[in-house]
Parts: sequence; structure tokens; C-alpha cells
Amino acid sequence: MSARERAAEVAAQVRDPEMPMLTLADLGVLRGVEVHSDEEVGEEVVVSITPTYTGCPAVATMRDDLVHRLRAAGFARVEVRIVLDPPWSSDWISERGRAALREAGLSAPGPAPRRSGPIPLTLGPARSAPPCPRCGSAATRLTSEFGATACKALYRCTGCLEPFEHVKEI
Repeated sequence: MSARERAAEVAAQVRDPEMPMLTLADLGVLRGVEVHSDEEVGEEVVVSITPTYTGCPAVATMRDDLVHRLRAAGFARVEVRIVLDPPWSSDWISERGRAALREAGLSAPGPAPRRSGPIPLTLGPARSAPPCPRCGSAATRLTSEFGATACKALYRCTGCLEPFEHVKEI
């Protein structure tokens, strides 16, 4: 196994600090892993990640976890780059990641909105009707636009009466 393959394998296993049922790879945040060799300084791993939100507070922890895990795997020099273009999309969550969200009782996002040109300003909250991850009912209602993190909203199922978090479509 090459150094790049080994580094990519280690980076792909790092978990998201806010949704630990997902790896950064399953969340679609992990964008690339490169290994550069230099005779004087040795190998350097460069990892690229795209946060789910530009101001996502978990980015520092993601960076620290990547550096820690890669150094523990024997890579002495690690750089983590933040890539904002193209912006992250909830469409980048893998099928395995979507299944892990549902298994943890969270509602996985549907398809991200498609936009071309200017983004219209709307003064009301975006409304989606995610199905309940516990009973599958489509009879759900929004209780709060924001959950424990900015990328989740709180809903309640009117069928089984259970509250749940929904990962927003971005």
C-alpha cells in the first residue's frame, strides 16, 4: 500500500465531532488526501476538507483529529487545508452515511435545492417535510429551525409523537 493510500485510509476513518455516527468521508467533508515527498524534510500529508457551513465550529476539531490520527499513523508532517469552493452540499453524504444517520434516529437530508443564478431572498424559513426516522410517517412538523447544531432542525412526528433531528438540505 502506498503512503497516499495509507494516509487516505486513515483520514477516511476520522469521525465527525458533531455527528459521530459519520466519518468525514461519509459526510462528504473529506475532499482529498495527497502525500508529497521531499528528500530534505520527508513526507508531508496534505488533507483537504470542506466544512458543511463556512462558519462551522467543528472545523477546528476536524482539523485537530485529522492531524492527530495521521501523526499516530506515522506521518510526521500533516497540513489540513480548508476548501470552500465548491461549497459543501448535503448531496455529498454517502449512502452509508445516510443509513448511519437513520440508524441513529436522525432524518437524512433529501436532495439539495438546485439553483442557478442569484439566490432569491426569502423571509420565511425553508419548509421541508422529512419523514419520521423512527416510524416512517410523513406526518411531521417543524418545531425549531435549529437543532443542536446549525445544520440540523428539530421536528416532531404527529404519528408516533417522537421528536427528531433532521439534517438540513444544503
